[in-house]
Amino acid sequence: MSDPERSSEPRPYHHGDLKTALLAQAEAILERDGIHALTLRGAARAAGVSHAAPANHFGDLTGLLSELAAVGFNRFSAALRAAVAAAGDEPSARAKAMGTAYVTFARAHPGLFLLMFRGERLDAARPALREAIEASRGALRAVATGFAAGGAKLPPLRLAAQAAAHWALVHGFSMLLLDGRLRGLIDSLPQGLGADELLDAVLETTRIGD
Repeated sequence: MSDPERSSEPRPYHHGDLKTALLAQAEAILERDGIHALTLRGAARAAGVSHAAPANHFGDLTGLLSELAAVGFNRFSAALRAAVAAAGDEPSARAKAMGTAYVTFARAHPGLFLLMFRGERLDAARPALREAIEASRGALRAVATGFAAGGAKLPPLRLAAQAAAHWALVHGFSMLLLDGRLRGLIDSLPQGLGADELLDAVLETTRIGD
């Protein structure tokens, strides 16, 4: 009789929502080993199910990546909305809160964040991903509305430009930080200052309603 502790066969799944479990294992692989290490077989093995199980929920690897990106976008939009809601009604405070939450999410979930913006690896037609992306756009629009409130006399193009500039700023900062491109700049700061303080200073450069 084989020892179940030593068997290489996947263990039957007895924990409820298999799709959620596969996504959780896929995210763990993504964050630990990177996108190139994430496969349907790997997610199945980590969840203790047959290699065929993920195909029943996702179809192929693109489906798995797309559903995982949807999880990321939903989590991302919830973080942005919570930060903006906690910041109050002042447009500049809301914009800064959104920017901080944006970068904080990227730093906390770097693999997931990078996947979310890898359009060539995703199927944007999948309903879950499409809805999650729209939810995140809604969260970003909440800050754009704040720009309008803070600059009611500005023309629409200028307001749109401010919103786009703020988004580009925080997304670019996130990407540079994750890529290690800001390491030298951060290391050159006075002792006791780091990425958080640099981000605060960068966000202060965004002007609302001028």
